[in-house]
Amino acid sequence: MSAKHFVDDPTHAVLSSLHSLTLTNPSLLFDESNKIIYRHPSSLSSTRNVSLVSGGGSGHEPGFSAFVGSGLLTACVCGTIFASPSAEQIRKCLLHRLPADSQGTLIIATNYTGDVLNFGMAVEKARAMGKKVAMVVVGDDVGVGRKKSGKVGRRGLSGTALVVKICGALAEAGVGLAVCARVGSLVVENLVSLGASLSRVHVPGRAVQEAKDEEERLGLGLVEIGMGVHNEPGCEKVITDLPGLVQKMLAQMLDIGDKDRAYVKLERSDGTAMLVNNFGGVSNLELGAIVTEVIAQLERDYHVKPRRIIAGTIFGSLNGPGFGLSLLKLADTGLGPGKSMLELLDAPTEATGWSTSIKSETWEKDYKTGTESKEVDESEVKSSNLKVEPKLLEKALKSGLGRIIAAESEVTRFDSVVGDGDCGIGLKRGAEAILNLFRNTDMSDDAIASLEKIVQVVETSMDGTSGALYAIFLNSLAHTLRSQDTSSATPVTPAIWAKALGLSLEALGKYTPAQPGDRTLMDALYPFVKVLQKTGNVKEAADAAKKGADETKGMKASLGRSVYVGGKGYEEVPDPGAHGLSEFLTGLAEGLLG
Repeated sequence: MSAKHFVDDPTHAVLSSLHSLTLTNPSLLFDESNKIIYRHPSSLSSTRNVSLVSGGGSGHEPGFSAFVGSGLLTACVCGTIFASPSAEQIRKCLLHRLPADSQGTLIIATNYTGDVLNFGMAVEKARAMGKKVAMVVVGDDVGVGRKKSGKVGRRGLSGTALVVKICGALAEAGVGLAVCARVGSLVVENLVSLGASLSRVHVPGRAVQEAKDEEERLGLGLVEIGMGVHNEPGCEKVITDLPGLVQKMLAQMLDIGDKDRAYVKLERSDGTAMLVNNFGGVSNLELGAIVTEVIAQLERDYHVKPRRIIAGTIFGSLNGPGFGLSLLKLADTGLGPGKSMLELLDAPTEATGWSTSIKSETWEKDYKTGTESKEVDESEVKSSNLKVEPKLLEKALKSGLGRIIAAESEVTRFDSVVGDGDCGIGLKRGAEAILNLFRNTDMSDDAIASLEKIVQVVETSMDGTSGALYAIFLNSLAHTLRSQDTSSATPVTPAIWAKALGLSLEALGKYTPAQPGDRTLMDALYPFVKVLQKTGNVKEAADAAKKGADETKGMKASLGRSVYVGGKGYEEVPDPGAHGLSEFLTGLAEGLLG
């Protein structure tokens, strides 16, 4: 194992990965010596159907080895990482791994020199032996324009997956070789793709320093538009944000005024399908954000609303931190009902690499008609007779919240040592949300009504464990305050607050076993409440909270994420949650007394 890969031997990585496909889909077989994944003869709906074959260098998983299965490929021939399979491998697939009585074989290859030459050579050898073979070469990239690509033409990118899917569904339906090849070419003619990446990928087996050099080659903060799936340089390096990046990419793909790249002209009436392809290193969280931005700009700037949206890792580039966009104009196949491009994309498949599971009827149903459910707000607060001075309450809370915001970097530093580094940001987010409430809402003299408004903000702005603890405690505080309500207007005294806080502390104990000494925010909350109950002095209570928080330095955690982090960092910093709370309570006391 290396610093970059669990499997450092590239040959072992490829063979093991291919073998895994037979474990996740029992209808597949693996010819290890020729790196061929192919369907078991008994899994074929008809041996007369056109056989569909694709392939290329490994490293693009799930494309195309995981596309073998009913409704997609009959076989896939794989090379080593980023290198085309040999003509001999492909020839053996055509002669020995496909049904002998098939109507013919359609090969789909990406437009890279090695793939075109080796698949082409195998095609000619098979034809010389009397086999009926056709070949569709996919070039969908617009990153390299007509002038630069010259006679080579467009590179093959993620749009190849759409060609394979449509032709695979046709073959499964029993359509002949000539028609499958014609529709495959039609798809290519109506397809545009473009990639972008934050860095190069690292290939297993190469030196760690080489990996570092690859990562640094692009430059910090830059994104490369037009990058290929084999680390090929793109057409432009820019510093931009996601909306700016998507805007540039869609312009290259769809600007009909760009004569060098205008490959497909879209009219408003044209149907489309959009594929947002993860190169392999983009988190699903970010990929979702990318999809949202792409679709929003398509509709806003181009009046294009794709009828199908496919997102995921379809045609990868190892661990590449990038993505590709492929837009398909849904041209008429001329084959009638059941065989439109849209229906062929929706057709079922058992190939594990094609993860889309939404049925045609689900896409086509109009979900905007009919009765839409409306939220009913049942949380209207009942008024109370417990009164506070609104300006004093707001002044005290602003003082405490201001200290939380000022302490964010410090709390984050502490949490980065003993936790996951999000405590300070979470507390700051909640504090800023409450301050925003004060800016937009006039607080009343009703203590419970004011507290309920704050509780609602905490519940919606703070997440994670600390957010839940604060929400439980504050909800309980509102409840226990109401239990002390009177029939006439009554100022909320320190004694009333202390009693309510004590009962809320007990309520919180139902949901967490945390106690003082466990290195949690309870080390600050518990002494604050207890001292306030005993003395009625907010300053003394806040000082006790600070003392409790400081004493967590060197205290070993019994609860929370710090338990799993380990190490000796806890000896040098206090508990982040306790420290953040003590800052708030100190500021609260200052605001009340200052």
